[in-house]
Amino acid sequence: MNVLPLLDAAPAPDPSRPRPAVKRLLQGDGANLIAFSFAPGQDLPDHQAAHPITVQCLEGELDFTSGEETVRLAPGVVVHLREHVVHRVECPAGAPERSVLLLTMLTGERHA
Repeated sequence: MNVLPLLDAAPAPDPSRPRPAVKRLLQGDGANLIAFSFAPGQDLPDHQAAHPITVQCLEGELDFTSGEETVRLAPGVVVHLREHVVHRVECPAGAPERSVLLLTMLTGERHA
């Protein structure tokens, strides 16, 4: 069993940079957990993942866009995407000092 205090383990955002701080929290059987900490105005421009993913905002608020659809992520909202779907994440200017995104990459891999 792995127990992760997600908000405590998330990196601190660096507002002087254009991109969020990132930290892999777990590489486990079937999934990798990666935390991103955004300051207002930071973003992850269009990109795609090699595996299906879920994303959820653990703290603060974020805008998640895929295609023409944008969803405001707040705690309690989860988005699932298939592999190779282009998406982006933006932290709105009026968001709190720190908005934390949890990415779960559903790899299906087994680790010894």
